[in-house]
Amino acid sequence: MDHKESFLQYLKIEKRYSPLTVRSYLNDLDQFDKYLNLQGLSGKPEETGYHDVRSWIVSLIENGYSPVSVHRKISSLRVFYRYLRRVGLVSNDPLEKVVLPKIRKRLPVFVDEGSLGKLLDEYEFGDDFDGIRNRTIIEMLYTTGMRRAELTGLRNADVDISGASVKVTGKRNKQRIIPLLKPFAAKLENYVRIRSEKFPDIRPEWFFVGNKGNKLYDKYVYNTVRKYLSMVTTIEKKGPHILRHTFATHMLNNGADLNSIKEFLGHANLSATQIYTHNSFEKLRKIYKQAHPRA
Repeated sequence: MDHKESFLQYLKIEKRYSPLTVRSYLNDLDQFDKYLNLQGLSGKPEETGYHDVRSWIVSLIENGYSPVSVHRKISSLRVFYRYLRRVGLVSNDPLEKVVLPKIRKRLPVFVDEGSLGKLLDEYEFGDDFDGIRNRTIIEMLYTTGMRRAELTGLRNADVDISGASVKVTGKRNKQRIIPLLKPFAAKLENYVRIRSEKFPDIRPEWFFVGNKGNKLYDKYVYNTVRKYLSMVTTIEKKGPHILRHTFATHMLNNGADLNSIKEFLGHANLSATQIYTHNSFEKLRKIYKQAHPRA
């Protein structure tokens, strides 16, 4: 498939997508390119038609790809062809008439308030560096709703303990300021003190560090969150993103408005945040059934 390199540069420089997102686009385009080659087609964008895209969708479904995965791959193609048309490299859009399989909406999974409160208030993480850091990681994710990559990307300069706020760099390098609760800010101060005692000869660039003072890697955060959430919940998914869902759901259930939650989460538009209203509605439905005399 031609023009991929200029497209990827467009994603990196103009759209300011993360390396992970750009790699995802490249993988999808490469997969489509290989499919076309197997069909004996040239793979040139100007020679690719609606039926080629449609047959790829059928092939993906037959090979066990979920509707969510199919949507993502076709979305990559849409953005690619939109770019090619914008710069005048093609005049046709083979995705214009493409109809995608429906996606069944799944409600975000979250940990209930009692269980998470029990973990943060009653569980002994330990007073050593590992214990304090691990507890701080979990509470930071839950208190702010930030993503795992945003947490590992925090630098010391991003965390204003005295001002009780944290500057988060999200998708497309967009930055947002999230306020911190005063008691949690005090815990962050304690973490920084313990970190300084652990590494007296260096000042780490990153706020959260590993046992050698280096930047904390994503897998460590995932394993840590999963380990501790396993102690208080039986939900299947227990990664860091569950704490993001939990933050949003608990905020909404306790009276926060949707626009505020959107800003906290760093969503580009409100539609991405609205899925949390379904969890809130389910809670209201449960209360209604328990409380109404005719239920």
